[in-house]
Amino acid sequence: MQRLLLLAVVGFAAQLVDGSLGMGFGVTSTSLLLIAGLSPAMASASVHLAELGTNVASGFSHWKLGNVDWRLVLRLGVPGAFGAFAGATFLSQISTEVAKPVMAAILGALGMYILLRYALKPPAVAQARRSPHTAKFLVPLGLAGGFVDATGGGGWGPVSTTSLLSAGKTAPRTVIGSVDTSEFLVSLAASLGFIINLGLLGIEWGIVVALLAGGLVAAPIAAWLVSRIPAQVMGVAVGGIIIMTNLKTLFDASQLSAEQVTVGFILFAAVWVAMTAWTAWRHDRRRRAEAAAREAAESDWAI
Repeated sequence: MQRLLLLAVVGFAAQLVDGSLGMGFGVTSTSLLLIAGLSPAMASASVHLAELGTNVASGFSHWKLGNVDWRLVLRLGVPGAFGAFAGATFLSQISTEVAKPVMAAILGALGMYILLRYALKPPAVAQARRSPHTAKFLVPLGLAGGFVDATGGGGWGPVSTTSLLSAGKTAPRTVIGSVDTSEFLVSLAASLGFIINLGLLGIEWGIVVALLAGGLVAAPIAAWLVSRIPAQVMGVAVGGIIIMTNLKTLFDASQLSAEQVTVGFILFAAVWVAMTAWTAWRHDRRRRAEAAAREAAESDWAI
């Protein structure tokens, strides 16, 4: 029972991050399930089955708040579904010994990308509530995001959300809401791929239900928070958490000594804490500068 409650907390935290940042549920949950001892394929299958429910809740919440561009949802989600099915089939066919370090490497790389992306070059902010991107851009993006999502146990958000935000053509709340909503198609296709290739007998439904329960509670809160929290700080914090949860598997695969592993963890933790603090300070300085500029403009107008 204690394990299931802990997984519900994981689902809550992961969905809170995912719904407000546009990424994080899959990579966070899968990383922790791997630590708990699940095989890569079963961890990814469990997460994607749970995401079927959290995606609906998150999508509905974002839609109610006006954060969804349905044209973007379809143009991105449909090719994403094909990529996810292919990724689930691929992961189901390789051995656990090979899949575990491969998945940890994918998750670690995604975590590093998220951390550096938000620490060094935060995504541009646009105001357009409808995405101007065409199928020429969205179809390959969806295919790549879906494949990475299924093979890594997560990745739809890190690939899709960051790419769309980096383009700087669509409002962040619309990007996050639309990517979260389109993820239902990706999760559905990945789940079907795992079920066809692995069956249902090996899936621990208690894990699925616990993750789903926590995620359902967090979904409406995250949709409300999307325009009210500093995404840069959360991006750096979440990226570091994802890397930390996968470092042990990567260190084990590289056959480092216990002393080297300890030093590696300490060094990364120090760098991560410093980057998080620096990002928070930079965000606060920019916020103060913008407030001062507004006050000066209002004073000039009053004169």
